Amino acid sequence: MANQATKTATLSIEGEADAIELPVYQGAEGPDVIDVGNLTSKGYFTYDPGFVSTAACDSEITYIDGDNGVLLHRGYPIEQLAEQSDYLELCYLLLNGELPDRTQRDGFVDIIKNHTMVHEQLRHFFNGFRRDAHPMAIMCGVTGALSAFYHDSLDIDDASHRKVTAHRLIAKMPTLAAMSYKYSQGLPFIYPRNDLSYAENFLHMMFATPCEDYVVSPTIARAMDRIFLLHADHEQNASTSTVRLAGSTGANPFACIAAGIAALWGPSHGGANEAVLNMLDQIGSVDNIDKYIKKAKDKDDPFRIMGFGHRVYKNYDPRAKVMQETCREVLAELGVEDNPTLQMAQRLEQIALEDEYFVEKRLYPNVDFYSGIILKAIGIPVEMFTVIFATGRTPGWIAHWNEMISGPYKIGRPRQLYKGAGARDYVPVDNR
Repeated sequence: MANQATKTATLSIEGEADAIELPVYQGAEGPDVIDVGNLTSKGYFTYDPGFVSTAACDSEITYIDGDNGVLLHRGYPIEQLAEQSDYLELCYLLLNGELPDRTQRDGFVDIIKNHTMVHEQLRHFFNGFRRDAHPMAIMCGVTGALSAFYHDSLDIDDASHRKVTAHRLIAKMPTLAAMSYKYSQGLPFIYPRNDLSYAENFLHMMFATPCEDYVVSPTIARAMDRIFLLHADHEQNASTSTVRLAGSTGANPFACIAAGIAALWGPSHGGANEAVLNMLDQIGSVDNIDKYIKKAKDKDDPFRIMGFGHRVYKNYDPRAKVMQETCREVLAELGVEDNPTLQMAQRLEQIALEDEYFVEKRLYPNVDFYSGIILKAIGIPVEMFTVIFATGRTPGWIAHWNEMISGPYKIGRPRQLYKGAGARDYVPVDNR
């Protein structure tokens, strides 16, 4: 944030003699922000449920203009990155602030490939979970447990330790994700292969077995890479804010990322693509769609169409445009256009783009809608959808955590509007 305010806001409070002067700062993009930090010394807090109007930090990583459907990573439009770049190059960009040259790119890819294996003792950690445990429950546990295996990089004040930790987390998350899946299926773990790309390696660990290799389709691998890329960061969302809040206590980065995974698990956040498929299962058939559309339009009916609209975007989600194209490519590659679930999804998409109710409310298909369809078509079970989201979001979490830790920061401490009982005396139990 700029050191000097661009202008000043004046807050007048009824009954107070003096107005309060509040500095106003201007960012590189987006609306100006009013610094309310000194209100506490005046005896006031601000009240902003959900933090919808509050900037809790300044950042140079990602910018979103929801009204115009704009998403920039370090200034680069997501559409250009999705079409011309790949996931690991975006990871480098998020972590370092600039795109790598050829030497830097090749070096970064090699580092990630050489960190894909996890400590062999971590394999035994999985045995403590039930076989039917949700993979996100497993991911929360094993990610936090990484701090018990990598003591050599836990000094958060050491830039080299933070760098090594970032590399380890980005490299190992696909391995942990695939292990979570294999464990839930009662299948043996598949070790990573350094001759494969990031997305190819993940798909190989997911679907290969010791008795049969898995040949990765270039189209499917590209789709998987785009899913990771399009989920890599999304500014100060709930899980990223959770990572920052946990990090503000000085917690180790593995614990912070585990906290982010826990926050991502919610159906209103990372669980949205899983909710899309559950909704389609509830609808059951293309023949039932009109009935469920009527239910969605009825304000007294609890049913909601999942995968449409977004908390931030009031225009078409720019990630959804890219994912829509990728979805078409995958369905054509697999020849599953006649799948009933996918037919329902395509019909819902058509309605959302043409029906006056959806268009007026700007309920466009979002990235969760299309990613869920792609993952379903690839053969990835619904319970793994949020795990894949977490894998893709890891570099964003790490970039924000590192950005905060690298400079002066304060421990997060939101305030509240207390509405409970006033001070009162304790009454012994026999007198109540």
